[in-house]
Formats: sequence, structure tokens, C-alpha cells
Amino acid sequence: MEAHGASRLGAPSNLAVVPYTTADARQQLLDTLAQAAERLAAALAALSEAYERLDESNADAMEAALFRPVQTAYGRAQRAHTGFSERHGIALRSFSPAAPGAPSLGARGFIDSAVGSIGEADALLSTLQDSMLPVEVGDAALRADLEQIRSLLGGLGARARELERTLGR
Repeated sequence: MEAHGASRLGAPSNLAVVPYTTADARQQLLDTLAQAAERLAAALAALSEAYERLDESNADAMEAALFRPVQTAYGRAQRAHTGFSERHGIALRSFSPAAPGAPSLGARGFIDSAVGSIGEADALLSTLQDSMLPVEVGDAALRADLEQIRSLLGGLGARARELERTLGR
């Protein structure tokens, strides 16, 4: 048994500091991955609503710059969760679509909401990677999936800001 909650170098994390069994650690890893996937589902819902409020040109640009990468990251997160669960004999979980939010947000509001959700998902995944759980109780496939998901999310905030600058022109 080993305590976790800080990296090997003593840096704090937001993961619980308790002794754990391998089964507990694997479940915590899956729970954190599921939270990140839920945040990506929220981002997709917000981006879908933004798409409906944009003209065709901006909608197409938003789809290419934001929606597709988030959709790919969400799918990868679900597959990573399912694959890890199956490899380690942990009960599978289903993921549900998220509610988009109030229609009064408008396209910019929905894009901003999506960017916030993307940032939350990335922070959860970053903390998970920094915790060393994926190394201690995970596997190479899961570590590769986490890296790819984070790669897909990288730079989306800047892309959203660029897209928003062109809205209304």
C-alpha cells in the first residue's frame, strides 16, 4: 500500500490522500476519467447549441476548429474508460449526453461555456497524469489514451477566441 495525493516530488494534487488498494486506485482513476468525459459531453452540448445559432460559414468554422476535436476527445475518453474497465474486470459505465444550458446564452455564451468545460476536463486529466496513478495501477494503453485526449484539447481555447473575434462581422 502507498499513499497518494502528491506527486513523487511532493507537489500537491487534488486527488485524495489515503492509503489505497490497487482496486481502489483503479476505481479512482476511472472516476476521474469519467468526470473528464462528462465535462467533454457538456462542451459538446454547448458547441451544438452554438452551431445552431451561427451562420453557415461560422458554424462550419466552429465545427472544424472546436466541435470535431472535442467530439474525438470525448469518444477517446469513453473508449479509454471502457477499455480500462474491461481489462481490469471493473463494471462498465454508460455515458449520457449533457444538457446544453440556457438558450439565452447565445453563440458566444455557448462557446465560452464549452471552453470552460474543456478547461475543466483538461485540468482533471492533467492532475490524473501528474498523480502517477496511470503508471502505478494503469497500463500503457490508458496512458497513451490520456496523452492523446490532452493533445486533442490543447489549443482549443485559443481557437475559440479566434473564432469569436470573427463572429458578427
